[in-house]
Amino acid sequence: MMEQETMSINVGSEIGKLEGVILHRPGSEVENMTPTNAERALYSDILNLQVSKNEYAQLEGVLNKVSKTFQVKDLLKDVLTNVEAKYDLVRKICHHENQPDICKYLLEQDAETCANSIIEGMVLVKDNLTKYLSKERYSLRPLHNFFFTRDASIAFNDTVLISKMASQVREREALVMEAIFQHHPKLKTQTVNPLFTKGVDSSMVTIEGGDVLIAREDIQLVGIGARTTPQGVDFILEKLKKNQRDRHILIQELPLKPESFIHLDMVFTLLDKNYCMVYEPVILQPNRYETVHIEVKNGRVISIKNEENLLTGLKSLGMDLEPIYCGGQDDRWIQDREQWHSGANFFAFAPGKIIGYGRNLRTITELNNHGFEVLEATDIISGKVHPDNYERCVVTIDGSELPRGGGGARCMTMPIRRQPVDW
Repeated sequence: MMEQETMSINVGSEIGKLEGVILHRPGSEVENMTPTNAERALYSDILNLQVSKNEYAQLEGVLNKVSKTFQVKDLLKDVLTNVEAKYDLVRKICHHENQPDICKYLLEQDAETCANSIIEGMVLVKDNLTKYLSKERYSLRPLHNFFFTRDASIAFNDTVLISKMASQVREREALVMEAIFQHHPKLKTQTVNPLFTKGVDSSMVTIEGGDVLIAREDIQLVGIGARTTPQGVDFILEKLKKNQRDRHILIQELPLKPESFIHLDMVFTLLDKNYCMVYEPVILQPNRYETVHIEVKNGRVISIKNEENLLTGLKSLGMDLEPIYCGGQDDRWIQDREQWHSGANFFAFAPGKIIGYGRNLRTITELNNHGFEVLEATDIISGKVHPDNYERCVVTIDGSELPRGGGGARCMTMPIRRQPVDW
């Protein structure tokens, strides 16, 4: 990473041609759990690491063909060579996780070892009676969810919002991403963090990246539910006023259960200038979950009103999107099954060029029926085909293990730079 040129963060859409994306390859932290603590780690099951790595390699391999990719651990190692940045991050981690005993030990580690400890966890050293009797295995728990890099930070045009995670288990991910964006010499941006913003009571504020979609430079979509609160939306309204840009925020209420509805991008993603993927029972069924339209001018909210749904709200702003249905249109049973396995969670790496799980067969068929050529990730990685040769395409990756962690291709990608879209 260090030899590459500086990259200015700029994300003004969900679909602009990708120029830079942050990933995190699953490591031992994914396996370091038992059935007893899997729920605490926000998993519904234990993942097989080797199979997960093989599937993830398909996602990473495709993105390497179309964009610059950066690994969280590599970026973190670079940051930890900066003594002041290392001290600041370690101090914050130990304070927030109430682990002052390990602070000195982490600071004495070299950058690579420290990065590994922060991500993969530290086994509890039982050197006194309290620790000996503790049922905990780790003094610093592994970051089981970090391969879902989307959630811990959000790029709003040239500013990065550091997420305030809903679960304490994931707070360290946000601290790591803040350190990367603040201190890495090759990334140019400014950050905003609810946790450290003066005058903000962050106790009720939660915001996660899976709930925030940048539809256009002036339009943001935000889901509120299990992971993002109305107070989180109010923080966005109040603190992201750069250049007093006039903007619109469409708020989508989400069901609190089942767990597959945790984020907006599990039921709605943008695919092209005129296509979106929807899980119809949540997004389009009338009078079920509220959609609220907030208009901001000169940094002030001038209007708050209800919309029929996200699509009608976007159409009123000049984005007329045709929905493609997760699981097809015919069978609610299939819709539910494919949504559960992240069938609505696609990541666009260019307008009309997307990547997602191939296991969701009816969803892939629906995409194909709408002009998306179906390409296999392995064929792109081998050089047999290339997305540039197609007007629209859906690249399929294997997904027997990764979906069991609770997310798809958009969840596993944190874009930091996209080209502007010619709307």
